[in-house]
Amino acid sequence: MKSFRSLLFVPGSRPDRFDKALAAGADAVCIDLEDAVPPQDKADARAGVMAYLTGRERGQACAIGVRMNGLDTLDGLKDILALAEAGVKPDYLMVPKAASGPALANLVHLLDLAGSGQERVGLWAVVESVGGLKNAAEIAEICGSSGGILFGGADFSLAIGTGMDWEALFHARTTLATEARVANGSLMDVPYLNVKDEGGLRAECVRVKALGFDGKACIHPSQVAIVNEVFSPSEAELDWAKRVIDAGKSQDGRAILLDGKLLDIPVYLRAERVLSKAGIEF
Repeated sequence: MKSFRSLLFVPGSRPDRFDKALAAGADAVCIDLEDAVPPQDKADARAGVMAYLTGRERGQACAIGVRMNGLDTLDGLKDILALAEAGVKPDYLMVPKAASGPALANLVHLLDLAGSGQERVGLWAVVESVGGLKNAAEIAEICGSSGGILFGGADFSLAIGTGMDWEALFHARTTLATEARVANGSLMDVPYLNVKDEGGLRAECVRVKALGFDGKACIHPSQVAIVNEVFSPSEAELDWAKRVIDAGKSQDGRAILLDGKLLDIPVYLRAERVLSKAGIEF
């Protein structure tokens, strides 16, 4: 599964919004059965989501997944059973409040039993607690290269008693930027909660991209275009990557200088990653 630049959440209790979300231009849509659905509506929302996903082909241009309820909740167990009984295979399954590798491993085992040898659903874990951050590497290991980690900054800030300003969450973001890469999985940032502040959204996207994040989640369709723009390679980045690859080919991959700077294997690999994100063959 390719990494996502943008992932748009849509409430599981609003089936009238599902198709609209898919048409918003995001790389992925996540139908939320957890925080976006009040307790009294969860059963109806769960049934509606299963009905919507039944018969839908996987691997469409916009990936579609489900954020289930927590693994330690009754509704979470009901979500797993509903997926198994309906035979539904979303492109990915998002697990909130991921706290340890063993708990996720048990979920993977259950999904494998339900899938009867079919292709495994991609697994995304939301790290939003102190324990989850501490165990981020083992969580990322379970998610593997076909999934990734979403930073749940809102719940995390509540857990450590701070606001969601940049300084307060900087340590958590930098920790995830390294720990989440142990299995070459993807890493996405928490949604920007002020949907009217386009400048603030853009600035935060630029900052988290500089830390190594692949994308950012969205809570409103209006945020998608900005997120996609920032997390797409710029023309300057693409030009640099093409020149690096061309220079490497001409020198059989040997370390050389380009514009006075050393080009060696790590630089070639970085250039390949830039082109890969843009869907350019090299």
